[in-house]
Amino acid sequence: MATENTASFTTKITTLLQSRDHFLWVISREEVRAERALIAAAAAARYPMRCWDVATGITDPVGNVVQDIRGSVEALDFIRQTPERYVYVLRDFHAWKDPVTVRSLKSLARYLSGLQDPKEFRSIIVLSPSNDIAPDLTTVKVVELPIPTRDEMATILDTATDRISNEEIKTNVKAALVNGTREAAIDAVLGLTSDEAAACYATSLVATRTIDPKVVAKEKKAVITREGLVTWIEPDPMGLEALAGAEVLKPWLRTSRLGFSKAARDYGLPPPKGVFLAGVPGGGKSLTAKAYAGELGYPLLGLDMGALRSKYVGESEARIRRSFKVIEATAPVVVLVDEVEKALAGSTGAQGDGGVSSDALGALLTWRQECTAPVFMVFTANDVRGLPPELMRKGRVDEVFWIDLPTVKERAAVLTVTLKKFGRDPSTFDLMTIARATTGFTGAELAALIPDALKIGFADNARPITTADLLAASKGVVPLSKTAAEKINALREWAKGRARPASLPEDTASTLQAGVLDLS
Repeated sequence: MATENTASFTTKITTLLQSRDHFLWVISREEVRAERALIAAAAAARYPMRCWDVATGITDPVGNVVQDIRGSVEALDFIRQTPERYVYVLRDFHAWKDPVTVRSLKSLARYLSGLQDPKEFRSIIVLSPSNDIAPDLTTVKVVELPIPTRDEMATILDTATDRISNEEIKTNVKAALVNGTREAAIDAVLGLTSDEAAACYATSLVATRTIDPKVVAKEKKAVITREGLVTWIEPDPMGLEALAGAEVLKPWLRTSRLGFSKAARDYGLPPPKGVFLAGVPGGGKSLTAKAYAGELGYPLLGLDMGALRSKYVGESEARIRRSFKVIEATAPVVVLVDEVEKALAGSTGAQGDGGVSSDALGALLTWRQECTAPVFMVFTANDVRGLPPELMRKGRVDEVFWIDLPTVKERAAVLTVTLKKFGRDPSTFDLMTIARATTGFTGAELAALIPDALKIGFADNARPITTADLLAASKGVVPLSKTAAEKINALREWAKGRARPASLPEDTASTLQAGVLDLS
């Protein structure tokens, strides 16, 4: 499937105008870029173009005022009463939701559809950042301007360097943008609009007098966070080494990464789709996404589908689809959908959310089936029993894993990894004694013992922490395996035959001799 770009968008608009589609709704937050494409499309379809907005009235494409008509209804009347062949671009018209304007727009569209003389053909194009379309406007055709492609971002990068006025700086910047640095600078803005990409490059030039991919990526992170469609999550720099235990899951992840290689593409192997992780809370499901993104060296984006919901039916699906476009443009990327059962609550029953969850589920399933970009999804769920089974089937994810409470070996491994993160030497602790004393603890509960022990040691003249401190910290914990025993047992029953265990069984994993810790 070819990536849609500005040229294909222009061709699509041209075809629609030539086919006498007289009422279009173009969705884009990039007004300037969209209007350039619309001017080209109108010219190719042999239409002159005019624009309207409430601040300037009716103008030509370069802004010269043709008629000082500021009212929305008056502008629509002018279009109807002026029998000349034109395309009219109506800016911000989504803001006019009053019944009179909507009725006037609907009546104008109906009138234009009946024109017979080509010299009088007129089309109206609403240019809007939103698809909040009045339900009365049933004849409108919606077209979305795609996010800039990699080639288009390369052009934006070249433009940014060509505009540098200082010739010495320009020469140095161009000399630095070779091989991997240039590719990294382009990668760093994928998923943004053209204006946002140009602004990121400009910020880097001002701050560093060069285009530094790291600075650009930092600016991109701020833009993506502000947009609210996805969140930027820092991968774990330790990679899969940060993931203790998981003797079955980790090898599977290492094998799946081969699907992202150039050799795999040349072989015809599609990139892996992702993984569904079900299991106890605090078992390391979210950590798996951070660790795998760190292992791959890819960005990690968080997709909170619940936060994308809107009170307007249809708007939630539109926001979710926009987030998908950002994700695809950012690829290769790892995407975490954490606690997906909460985001999709109401998608399979009569919970009365107005179809919002069903819209979200439908959009997600379609996208996962059709997406060909290298996007690795990590779905996590604490309770899968209410989720639709189609979310977990092959083609949308590659495998479903069940993450249970850690075995004794895994508990020792969690303590080892966490102690290293806190700058402590694991070899100075009796990890097996602690591991045996913490049966039923989740990974999160085990990791929390280290800062609790540090508080004990700090309060005692900031001395080094000991095994005894960790054991003392563990005595104050009532593990989830006790407070939610019934729920965990029910989930274990669900996992039988439906999901692969992420770890080896206890009797296999715990073949440790006393005092010897084998983490291989």
